[in-house]
Amino acid sequence: MTRRVLFSSFGLLAAFPKDIWSAVEQTDPWTPSELIQPAQLAEILKTHSGQPHIVCVAFPVLYRTRHIAGAQFAGPTGKPEGIASLKQAAAQLPKNADIVLYCGCCPMVRCPNIRPAYRTLKELAYTRVRVLSLPDDFRRDWEDKGYPVEPASIAVVR
Repeated sequence: MTRRVLFSSFGLLAAFPKDIWSAVEQTDPWTPSELIQPAQLAEILKTHSGQPHIVCVAFPVLYRTRHIAGAQFAGPTGKPEGIASLKQAAAQLPKNADIVLYCGCCPMVRCPNIRPAYRTLKELAYTRVRVLSLPDDFRRDWEDKGYPVEPASIAVVR
């Protein structure tokens, strides 16, 4: 069976059988107005007023390495544990909270985490959910552009 292997700046991320790979490339469930560009979010973070709740749905190693300054970690929502963690984090927020989700583990079109995270919050009736556009990956689309990052201050336990 032919396999496609995905690499990023952090190493091997996913190996899928070829016939499963196309299932990972899904249609985006969000509207264009629910997609936020990196430069736009970085500008919002500079103002320090009305900041959104930023939630990282990437793998723990990516969050521990570097993440958007102030982002909360939910874990990979391509897995049930990540969905449960996202639900727990969201339960602390009002339904009209401004939430920005991001992953950045791989090219966004193939991300196993961002779509399940978005769908989960919408199913829970959150009305202001946006997705950070990271077409290539977190390093190239955010970190390399000099946007605010920080290392995790505590170890993420999974």
